Amino acid sequence: MTQLPAKTERKLGLVIDLDTCVGCHACVISCKGWNTENYGAPLSDQDPYGANPRGTFLNRVHSYECTPADGAAQLIHFPKSCLHCEDAPCVTVCPTGASYKRVEDGIVLVNESDCIGCGLCAWSCPYGARELDRAEGVMKKCTLCIDRIYNENLPEEDRIPACVRTCPAGARHFGDFADPESNVSKLVAERGGMDLMPEQGTRPVNKYLPPRPKDRIDSDAAPALKPVAEEASGFFAWLDKALEKL
Repeated sequence: MTQLPAKTERKLGLVIDLDTCVGCHACVISCKGWNTENYGAPLSDQDPYGANPRGTFLNRVHSYECTPADGAAQLIHFPKSCLHCEDAPCVTVCPTGASYKRVEDGIVLVNESDCIGCGLCAWSCPYGARELDRAEGVMKKCTLCIDRIYNENLPEEDRIPACVRTCPAGARHFGDFADPESNVSKLVAERGGMDLMPEQGTRPVNKYLPPRPKDRIDSDAAPALKPVAEEASGFFAWLDKALEKL
């Protein structure tokens, strides 16, 4: 069995803004692409064009329709991947020591050469973040793109997880939670970042920012939403006339 480190030097993780996520699945596709092209072994698919397609994904997006007691119904898109828990049960349950948590940054990884595919880590994870790659016979999970964030051959702006780099809505943020001045620590403090299923006692590093009600608009929060002029002028007046002739 693998022991968890008493303390890690850093706590790298993600903040996911549920208020901003539009459910486009760009993070899912970029994660699948990067980890298939650059991973130790590709993330396999079985019968991808058949009647029962299955595959290995390290990041998924679930969508739920929610109806708050004091507001209108709204659709919440909920991205989910490994949360790199401080008290990660997937690590301590592993019989071969294949699952481990790094002391230097707190990232939870799997040594695939030691993994026997027993599935105990998947059973112990309350978030369903582990996936058995059926082609390789080993468990796989989000690595926070460790091969990107430390890769000095990449431009500095690309040294972040692929899902964060790709998100068109800016709903995903990456940083060090051990640093109170980091971007992720400030977001959690300002927006009331939440743990997923805190009752499990796993102390996930990744946090979620709660969605805000969508049935009303705070004018102070959206200063750009101003009335449009009834009659266009200048270039736009010319464009309107040109389009009317078509």
